[in-house]
Amino acid sequence: MLRTRKLWMSVLSVMLVLTVVLSGCGKSDDSKDTASNTTDNTGDTKTDTTKTDTPKEDDAAKTGIDTSKPVELQFYMLGDAPKDLSKIQDLVNQMAKEELNTTVKFNYTTWTDWDQKYKLLLSSGQPIDLIFTADWTQFQSYAKKGAFQDITDILPKAAPELQKYVPADMWDAVKIDGKIYTVPATYKEYVTLGFVYREDLRVKYNLPKPVDMATFEEYLDGIKKNEPDMMPLSMNSNVRDNLIAPIRDLTHDAIGATPYGLGITYKDPSNVYSYWGSDEQVQDLTIAQRWQQKGFFAKNVLNDKDTLQEPVVSGKAAAILGDNPTRFNDTRLKMKSAHPDWELAYFPFPLAKGYATPVHPIHNGFAVPKSSKNAERALAFYEKMVLDKRYNQLTEYGVEGTNYKVTDGYYEMIGDSTSNGFPRESMNGWAWRNPEYMLFDKDFDGVKDIFASLDKIQSPDKFTGFAEDYTPYQAEKAAVEQVESQYFAPLYAGLVDNIQEGLQTAMSKAKQAGLEKIHEEYKKQWEQYVTTNGIK
Repeated sequence: MLRTRKLWMSVLSVMLVLTVVLSGCGKSDDSKDTASNTTDNTGDTKTDTTKTDTPKEDDAAKTGIDTSKPVELQFYMLGDAPKDLSKIQDLVNQMAKEELNTTVKFNYTTWTDWDQKYKLLLSSGQPIDLIFTADWTQFQSYAKKGAFQDITDILPKAAPELQKYVPADMWDAVKIDGKIYTVPATYKEYVTLGFVYREDLRVKYNLPKPVDMATFEEYLDGIKKNEPDMMPLSMNSNVRDNLIAPIRDLTHDAIGATPYGLGITYKDPSNVYSYWGSDEQVQDLTIAQRWQQKGFFAKNVLNDKDTLQEPVVSGKAAAILGDNPTRFNDTRLKMKSAHPDWELAYFPFPLAKGYATPVHPIHNGFAVPKSSKNAERALAFYEKMVLDKRYNQLTEYGVEGTNYKVTDGYYEMIGDSTSNGFPRESMNGWAWRNPEYMLFDKDFDGVKDIFASLDKIQSPDKFTGFAEDYTPYQAEKAAVEQVESQYFAPLYAGLVDNIQEGLQTAMSKAKQAGLEKIHEEYKKQWEQYVTTNGIK
């Protein structure tokens, strides 16, 4: 019976293909065009989504998956949704329904407490089909704990073109214990940190160019003196990552905001030490306290859930301690669209440190959570997001003629950041960027110049491939994280008058919570990783 059914399905497939071929005779090859823009008699610009790269039957045959049952995919991104997301979603669904018998719901966490929301999404069992992953969302640990589905054997069937498109070394780089749990982005960029500051104010008040911590502090002093109604430094409640980590990065060559108060440097990767309680930490906390006392950022900073960029865009703050080149450019564009006479500048930390690390393939990706019942359809849809120009440019830039235009090969936003409901990359679609389809604004030439300067001093990312397994200290992990939030965060924010006493209390609480057990096990895992991968 099954064999007869398969034969009948094969005959039916052939008949369908013949019908499509015969009906297409005499037509031009326009059916392979990407989505075009047309203007109706009201003058409004619309995206024509009726054209597809291939007929629906071919899509199903190519992927080798069953698309007979309609599904709605739940797609989760971090951050805040753009105002016109629903319009873009409707246009995407017109194509996806036709080609994969699929619709999608794009969901966002907002940036407020995103990390707690992310953890809840992956632990609650809520049905989710695609979710953003990155090293800074702890992808490696979540994969190790079984939060995501192993897609190693699903990719060839559901997204064969995507599997071929991503280079083999990138697939290898994202493997955890030999298995693939995320689809990596292929766009090469640098997300190394740098000073972001109002250049027009620097020139106006003859302030130094920030090239190290000393000159940056001089700049902030000058802003405080000359612009009393402006906050010199944009800062929010995430003082660990946005204040202490950049200080450590530039001053101590730290590899990042390593967890549990540990310290690891780029030039001595085998040496894992306790940053918490060290003289090094006291130096950094002293800087934070001094800046707090000088009024560089607000006393209620631990309650501030705003982004770092918004106060700079609106003119409420003059600088950001550490941001990456691409986000700097986005902030600059938004600021200049509202205030054309203002100017923002950037100095990359790697120029002071002497080396720059391009992003690791783990840095941006998408995974299929364990809770998904639509893994094949999810990957087939994600293949469209990456490789189909219509899906890709629609979700990265919006509707041409409505949200943007292309002039001399450059992206131009229509309107400004307040009137445009879908600015460039406002879906936070960093992971499905396709270098072949990317549109850049003219100002991005400056970022390309930054990237070119960093290319000259590039050095490999030695660390992002590490996958922590916190199973042996899961209870202690939660307890220590609570201690960090309660006792270390006020120190990070410069709000503790006596640093030594405050640090002594915080360390005592951390040790009671199991810090030493965590450090011992983490060091074992790290040393094994360094040795296995020959990292020096």
